[in-house]
Amino acid sequence: MKFNTKTIHGKQKLDPAYGAVIPPIYQTSTYAQSTPGEHKGFAYSRTHNPTRQALENALASIENGGYGLVFGSGMAAIDAVMKLLRPGDEVISNNDLYGGSYRLFTSIFEGYGIKFHFVDLQKAFSMEEYLTDKTKLIWIETPTNPMLNIIDIQACAAIAKKHKVLLAVDNTFATPYLQQPLGVRGRHRHAFGNKIYWRT
Repeated sequence: MKFNTKTIHGKQKLDPAYGAVIPPIYQTSTYAQSTPGEHKGFAYSRTHNPTRQALENALASIENGGYGLVFGSGMAAIDAVMKLLRPGDEVISNNDLYGGSYRLFTSIFEGYGIKFHFVDLQKAFSMEEYLTDKTKLIWIETPTNPMLNIIDIQACAAIAKKHKVLLAVDNTFATPYLQQPLGVRGRHRHAFGNKIYWRT
């Protein structure tokens, strides 16, 4: 499907209850279980529900991802990604990223033993001197907030792949129509986060 079609039909499924074309908003907190632990895919809305799943599928479709996860805010998504790391791990990131992200990294996660290198990523090659066997994540924000600097995602992805390091692309401004970090024509299969994109 082309982009315009994906925005309407991408990964959309008819509602199984009555065949509604537009998924209804499920306003329940719990779901009936035939026996403890056996249900139709949903047990408790805080963990998962059909409404949120429909949104995740729609976003994954326009992002060319195999799946997606949504969060209450971008900061919550960033927090979840950072919790994949362990004490002693290192992260390379923009030197001009969003202040909230910077404060989360330095005020919270540095306290848990994660080391951050803030680098001018407008020259992607400049990160290579900071790459070590402890580097687990390259975190880029593009366009940057608020300076609107553009980082070369393809160049960063090549470096990440070469060094077998995860790459996360955080994006506030560009829509999936203008920026597609996961690639086109389904070349990359996975997506994670609310405006955060994984590429391996």
